[in-house]
Amino acid sequence: MADGVTASKSAPALFRIRRRAGTAFAPRRSAVGGYALAACLTVFGFVLFVQGSFIPAKAVVAQFLLERAWERALEGETAPRAWPWADSWPVASVSFPRTGERQIVLAEAGGEAMAFGPAHLSRSARPGAPGVAVFAAHRDTHFRMLQHVETGERILVQSPDGAEYAYIVTGMEVVRHDRSGIIVDGGPARLALVTCYPFNQTTPGPLRYVVWAELELAAGA
Repeated sequence: MADGVTASKSAPALFRIRRRAGTAFAPRRSAVGGYALAACLTVFGFVLFVQGSFIPAKAVVAQFLLERAWERALEGETAPRAWPWADSWPVASVSFPRTGERQIVLAEAGGEAMAFGPAHLSRSARPGAPGVAVFAAHRDTHFRMLQHVETGERILVQSPDGAEYAYIVTGMEVVRHDRSGIIVDGGPARLALVTCYPFNQTTPGPLRYVVWAELELAAGA
């Protein structure tokens, strides 16, 4: 849009220069140029509108397909892919009862996972097992809501076998990505939800926001 604004402001100046030079047909050329610019801006605006409509639509379709794949996982299918070329598959669901948020968690098997939902870091513990289960997602999409999570809040994690684990949030901290302090092996069952920080930026940086939670109980235990 910046180019469009510059062109629209420069057109009158160009017209005045041509008039001073005594070019008889300058007004007609300026009008034709103005019509062409308006047409280009109209087409450009339409393209942006289509793209803006397509991206949310694609996200809605992706979530629908992920929900279907998660249902297949609960029915016992191994590594059900939401679409044939997907490089990941649902391994859990994570819910936040206080706010009503819910996400399908994908296996960290390829670079595509976090484009569609939180990813379970493959080297971390399984939900409910001893050690730290780590879910990571982008701060401007699926884990944007982490900034509103509160200490004492309950987080529910369901695994493909139908077991549901309740975690209680014990705190939050900001750490560097290379000094996170997250040791995934051993210790009590805990959950770490990780995203980039600060939330109001989109440029890459070294800081990470971590929400810590401890296992309260497992359904059926």
